[in-house]
Amino acid sequence: MNEHPVAIIGGGPVGLAAAAHLLERGERAILFEAGATVGASVLDWGHVRMFSPWQFNMDAACVRLLEATGWTAPPPEELPTGAELYERYLRPVAELVIMQGIIHRRARVVAVSRRHHDKMKDRGRDAAPFVLRVSQADDRESQFLARAVIDASGTWHNPNPAGADGLPALGESRSGVHQTRGQHQRIWYGIPDVRRGARDRYLGKRVMVVGSGHSAINTLLDLARLAAEEPKTSIVWALRGANLQRVYGGGEQDALPARGQLGASIRRAVAAGAMEMLAPFRISQIDDCGDALLIGGDLDGAFYSAEVEELIICTGARPDLSVTRELRLDLDPVVESSRALAPLIDPNLHSCGTVRPHGEAELRQPEKDFYIVGMKSYGRAPTFLLATGYEQARSVVAALAGDWEAARDVQLNLPETGVCVSDFADEQACCDPIAVDCCAPAPIALDDIPLASSQAQLPASITGRA
Repeated sequence: MNEHPVAIIGGGPVGLAAAAHLLERGERAILFEAGATVGASVLDWGHVRMFSPWQFNMDAACVRLLEATGWTAPPPEELPTGAELYERYLRPVAELVIMQGIIHRRARVVAVSRRHHDKMKDRGRDAAPFVLRVSQADDRESQFLARAVIDASGTWHNPNPAGADGLPALGESRSGVHQTRGQHQRIWYGIPDVRRGARDRYLGKRVMVVGSGHSAINTLLDLARLAAEEPKTSIVWALRGANLQRVYGGGEQDALPARGQLGASIRRAVAAGAMEMLAPFRISQIDDCGDALLIGGDLDGAFYSAEVEELIICTGARPDLSVTRELRLDLDPVVESSRALAPLIDPNLHSCGTVRPHGEAELRQPEKDFYIVGMKSYGRAPTFLLATGYEQARSVVAALAGDWEAARDVQLNLPETGVCVSDFADEQACCDPIAVDCCAPAPIALDDIPLASSQAQLPASITGRA
């Protein structure tokens, strides 16, 4: 087994961190990145600014390797954009001499199994190397062997649909709308560059944004600024829930000031009448009317439809588990994370901004030496900080190297959100030592929102409970 490398799926921040820790320990590694460059998913939201500063966004092993070459770290309290994270950190890591030869770009891992063992076969399973089937840019299909696999592929390319049932809304798939990171003529999944690259697409249009997380809020704030330039631009904010305390966050109580300001900014925008708000609105159908979309669903118990020219879906993402179908995994049936990690991050239980330190032990699967780290390790839970993924990678690599003392010594100190909410009646009960962190690599704009006078005179339209 030791003649084979440890395979890493995904060349984002956490995948590169895993590679750096392996190389520091003298282990062999091979990394597969589906995009044309490392950090390809980060570049998709390169125009947005993170609310977590540099000190939470760089892995210690990567920093040590970089500093040995004379590289200077960015100011720890500075807030990087996605593009800056790539240019000042991820690209330099990938260009290190020690990284050359282990990174395979345009190489998508489509399946993982055990050599000569399907999912049903027991005898000799743990001693068999992993088989990774890889699809490459020239349509070639290759196969690689590995002694262990670290899946850091994330969830960015598998967005959740607009439908509130977890399924695409009626008409969403039929019209070709729900494509993996695809762009329909009038629908966008993720975070469009509203202020620059996609400005003309949204200027003067009636736009609906679906979602209540940080990505949705930042998109709404950018649209509000666009509306200040062109008052014909109008915004509809559709939320599946109606708990605005959870949406707005902890404000000044948030240990990450930029994250607190994010909630305060959207609160001001709503109060100033910058957007119509539909809550709780649960979308069930999308009809393409040619020059507009008709969005229908349940609005606080009654059917309601809204006509918009553009729809931006910011409802998060989910893990693609098809790659691991031939492996033996024990996933929580709700969160789709490892069973041991699920109670720490399930937003149905609590959301207080902290997370119990966790590493190899909580990420371990029945399939020996296979680990899911990074955003994908959180399954469908929407909250994640890069610092969490870095510590996961460090602990897992220590275990693979046989350093069990280091693997168990997990250190994780995350900034709290300053808000504690729960779906249970007794919300105070959620603030216990296993509450989750509410941090995601989401953008933020720190300045106040200049609203057009014609919009500022409009009352906020909030339908439903608040």
